[in-house]
Amino acid sequence: MTGDDRAPVTVVGLGSMGRALAEAFLAAGHPTTVWNRTAGRAAPLVDRGARRAATVEDAVRASPLVVTCLSTYDATRQALEPAAAALAGRTVVTLNSGGPHDARETAAWASAHGARFLDGAVKNVPQAVGGPDTLLYYSGDRAVFDEHEATLRALGGDTVHLGDEVDLAALYESAVGSTLLPALVGFFHGAALITARGLPARSMVPYSIKWFEMISSILPALADEIDAGDYGEPFSAVGLFDGALADEQRVAEEAGVDADWMEPMYRLVRRAVEEGHADHNISALVEVLRKPERAE
Repeated sequence: MTGDDRAPVTVVGLGSMGRALAEAFLAAGHPTTVWNRTAGRAAPLVDRGARRAATVEDAVRASPLVVTCLSTYDATRQALEPAAAALAGRTVVTLNSGGPHDARETAAWASAHGARFLDGAVKNVPQAVGGPDTLLYYSGDRAVFDEHEATLRALGGDTVHLGDEVDLAALYESAVGSTLLPALVGFFHGAALITARGLPARSMVPYSIKWFEMISSILPALADEIDAGDYGEPFSAVGLFDGALADEQRVAEEAGVDADWMEPMYRLVRRAVEEGHADHNISALVEVLRKPERAE
């Protein structure tokens, strides 16, 4: 595909991620139409060669592929509603937050207006969009994905189709994304401990990175245990974590750091011990998570 025959694309929503998406399409040579409720956000993209649509309907009519990047599925439907009559025959790709039920509802809404639908997720920060290793995954009709894959690959070299079930991208986004906040809060907790001693938070970064690399290296083995339902050969037993809880609390108290955010995790570990998992690998916590705690 040469620069003269790149498929046109429309980007609706020009927050930091939406702008990055439009910039990546432009950099790859795709004629790019943009629209945002606040029109001024389009100005830097227009300077780079994008076309600013006067209305969302104009934006939708400009391209066979419409990529939306708004906050939620509700916001996406609300933004596109004035252009509903123009959606027929076009493909809508959503890159926003929400759950599987939201994706299914939006897919049905798009279909009711004659549009084809793919749901997706960008698994990186805006600055990484367009990079050769940047991961984006999509779900929905494989034929629709295949038709637009070359265009979508402009957003990231690691472009994956998860399956025909339209809500899979939202499901994986929820499942994979669930590790982000706990990991970051854990890092912030460590930074609070370090800085309480007058040491710079940056001093712990090399060691934290090594720690995260270790964690990533054991994920395949943990996943295999979960899939097999066999936790009987522990390299890090639930009981070890249970025994460390008091020490973690004491360290936090000495530093004057609030450790209350850890209490739900402590409770989960204690429940696992009570249910007979003390000598099982830590992956056995998934069995407790599958049985939500009920109030007495």
